[in-house]
Amino acid sequence: MELVGFIQSGRKMFMTANKNRFSYLTLKKINFLFFLIFLALLPNFVFAAGSGMHSPIEQFVVKTLIQIKDPIFGYDISFTNASLFMVLASIVPLTLLIIGVRSAEMIPGKIQSISEMIFEFVENLLLENTGNSGRPYFSFIFTLFLLVLFGNLLGMLPYSYTFTSQIIITFFMAIIIFISVTIIGIFRHGFGFLSLFLPSGTPLVLQPLLFVIEFISYCIRPISLSVRLFANMLAGHTLLKVFGGLAVMLIGSGSIFLVPVAILPIAAIIGMTALEVLVAVLQAYVFTVLTCIYLNDALNLHH
Repeated sequence: MELVGFIQSGRKMFMTANKNRFSYLTLKKINFLFFLIFLALLPNFVFAAGSGMHSPIEQFVVKTLIQIKDPIFGYDISFTNASLFMVLASIVPLTLLIIGVRSAEMIPGKIQSISEMIFEFVENLLLENTGNSGRPYFSFIFTLFLLVLFGNLLGMLPYSYTFTSQIIITFFMAIIIFISVTIIGIFRHGFGFLSLFLPSGTPLVLQPLLFVIEFISYCIRPISLSVRLFANMLAGHTLLKVFGGLAVMLIGSGSIFLVPVAILPIAAIIGMTALEVLVAVLQAYVFTVLTCIYLNDALNLHH
């Protein structure tokens, strides 16, 4: 009986400790959530206090950090906020991968597990869409995925800049992919690459028309690829800024009727922030998948 009582008392102590630990962790998460909300709203407060007006488009303005002039041709090659976050989107994943590889162990740690998971994910993505013929291009696809992914995720931080919300940047990335894939297809198949624009089994009468349609469809690939990424990131960040400005306006009104209503846009900000993180990851995935599909067309001439 004493043993049973001792076990029961120990069990109660264990459950109480777990409950207290759970409450402590829950409280920490709630405090962290309110801290994130504060950081998200702080730029709106600062801007509203400084100018009395607010524009959700201001976050997309490219600002010069270091003025640099081309001494030969006179072009402006200044280092901007977009340049800064492109550099960070390259350095951050590279640093994580280096740390994960250097501390590689039989039982992987957190950073090593994340590094291996991303590596295997991109590798499977490439092989599923291109087969073994796409394996030599893994480095390019892996780098592309990490650049877009961390560019999107870093843009979620307060006071950061989302360079993937600039059409000139996404179009430049897309046109490089388009030209590279086209060159690979021509070098691999020669004039046989033109068969990509003429599906097998097409009636002779329809071949000229279908060739033109397929060729136009092929040429607009960089446009659709760039606009998809640009539009999704632009729309999501604009909505976040609009709801943030609305919350600031309601709280700053001082009305006992309007201040409680501010909980609605704040709740929308929390939900949309989670959605934007999902969209950031999803758009990196879609951008990479479409690149793999275009590469597969050039390698295997699938219709």
